Amino acid sequence: MREQMYTIPLMDAFKSGDECPFCFIERNLEQHAIHFVLGPGASYMEDDIRAQTDEAGFCRTHFQKLYDYGNRLGAALILSTHMKKKNRELAEVIKHFAPGKSSAFGKFKKIQPGVAAPKTTIGQWVQAQEDQCYICNYYKNTYARYVDTFFELYRKDPEFVELVKESKGLCIPHFSDIVETAEEVLSAKEKKELYDVLLPLVEENMKRVQEDVEWFCAKFDYKNKDADWKNSRDAVQRSMQKMAGGHPADPIYQQDK
Repeated sequence: MREQMYTIPLMDAFKSGDECPFCFIERNLEQHAIHFVLGPGASYMEDDIRAQTDEAGFCRTHFQKLYDYGNRLGAALILSTHMKKKNRELAEVIKHFAPGKSSAFGKFKKIQPGVAAPKTTIGQWVQAQEDQCYICNYYKNTYARYVDTFFELYRKDPEFVELVKESKGLCIPHFSDIVETAEEVLSAKEKKELYDVLLPLVEENMKRVQEDVEWFCAKFDYKNKDADWKNSRDAVQRSMQKMAGGHPADPIYQQDK
């Protein structure tokens, strides 16, 4: 199958040698979004982009990453209009807020944030803010298209199938995404063909990383002080990636000086 512009990033991800090609994709998408928001193209000065960032805002993680990126003035300009919009909304929420009556029993109940849905209009408004992030929305939507591309290539491109077989498998979260999507989009025959490759691939590579992290631990025994590190020097960050996704050892992503 001839490579198309939209298939090249996924092909490159499976050629990268990453512990999870979809983590590789997500990192690139996230960094592209941060660069787009605050980079030298000054997209934050465009009215249509500012309207989108004013509406969605950013999650805690991406506020931190925007701060770390280094363009303080750009971040301040985005915040100036975003906060104006949110303060107008806040004023309306507070204006129409009517507190309910709490029972005496309720006052002594242990509060468990995130377990129950918000009971007040203020809580609902705050949750709506926390569920939105311009950068999360961008890379999650684009990531979903790459998942679709994975199945398109797997069905039609023998070269891609070989890349999958030769890869280091997937992290647990992205493994789940592929399996859950396969159940929706593949026929019974196609699922069997995929799972015959994917399930042992993921299992074998999880065991490989487990062995690496076990040897990393063993190296701290004085009996092994002169033994070779083998492939264990970066086993901690790779095992974290396998379990939860991402790239824990990545340096802070910053604008070019």
